[in-house]
Amino acid sequence: MESFEFFFPGRPGLTWRGDGKLVGVVGSGNLEVMIEPVQLKGECLVTISTSVTGYRETWKRVVADFVDRHTLSDIRVSINDAGATPAVVSLRLDQAVAEYLGGPL
Repeated sequence: MESFEFFFPGRPGLTWRGDGKLVGVVGSGNLEVMIEPVQLKGECLVTISTSVTGYRETWKRVVADFVDRHTLSDIRVSINDAGATPAVVSLRLDQAVAEYLGGPL
């Protein structure tokens, strides 16, 4: 079991329409993603708990791409993984953002 925590710089002036809610997406029983607003001085925090060891850099690249594509700010993303592939992780992250924003991306 490994746990990671990554901070990313936020995007000034970004306004999320999430209204302070927590949303989550579970897919195929091997991945859970939760997104919630928190005061992080504009940053984005991604925490990951995974049963698969040795993939810190892969996780960092996958979540960095996600944060960059969605211009996140003052958001915590929590991921609980039981062996999902990077493609599945990206898909579930995108689905969680869509749910958080209340519609398709």
